[in-house]
Amino acid sequence: MTNVLLPLVSTENPTQVRQVVNFDVPQLILHGAIDKERYNDNDLPKASQGTSSVQSPDTQQPTIEFDGLSWRSRGTLQRKESTEKEKEEQLVKLSDAVKTILECVGENPDREGLHNTPERFAKAMLFFTKGYDENLHTILNNAIFNEDHEEMIIVRDIDFFSLCEHHLVPFFGKMHIGYIPSRQVIGLSKIARIVDTFSRRLQVQERLTKQVSLALSELLQPQGVGVVVEASHLCMVMRGVEKTGTITTTSCMLGVLQSTAQTRKEFLNFVNRK
Repeated sequence: MTNVLLPLVSTENPTQVRQVVNFDVPQLILHGAIDKERYNDNDLPKASQGTSSVQSPDTQQPTIEFDGLSWRSRGTLQRKESTEKEKEEQLVKLSDAVKTILECVGENPDREGLHNTPERFAKAMLFFTKGYDENLHTILNNAIFNEDHEEMIIVRDIDFFSLCEHHLVPFFGKMHIGYIPSRQVIGLSKIARIVDTFSRRLQVQERLTKQVSLALSELLQPQGVGVVVEASHLCMVMRGVEKTGTITTTSCMLGVLQSTAQTRKEFLNFVNRK
């Protein structure tokens, strides 16, 4: 069984809405690859209460690992722990790859306008993907506070930019996040920084939505978390079907926002309020 994506609005509406409703993952996923030697049905971690009701590729690893990294990629530690010399070597390697791309599309990488483009692009790509080696504990910086508050908190219209992992072109939009604390609240700016951590990677929107939800749930242990993401994908604007103005919406509800219809409705009403 794979992800089931249900349309939540009329097909006559140009807005495309999808929600992940089911997963079935029969293999152990480790750093983006299947660890066949360690695979065992009994080893699959069970979703904890209030975190997720389903198993998915994003819940096969700890939400936040002991070193503060989250869902690290295969080369994350190598990149994070690189010496200055190794970083320079990686920049040269990436720049050479970009130069090859320019040659393959019929350009002259040595002409004036493109002479420094490979290095500029290489530095930009490292910035676009800096979320891989960001430490959530460092970002949080102890900004969780005890507070006698158990009502819904919502931060709307958080801008984000990410790269589609299928075509390496941008998708971007707004993220709306709400949670019901268990007498612990997080500094509001930290919510936006957590969004940046997970969006500054090669992503798909469905995974990004779930990762932000699970991270907040792990950090705060709240009564519930809700995340709604609205984004425009240039991979279907600049190429392919070439449909401008199309918006894709995904959501992830955890805890009481998942189990209680009235609470979920309250959150969505706040999100949709203009």
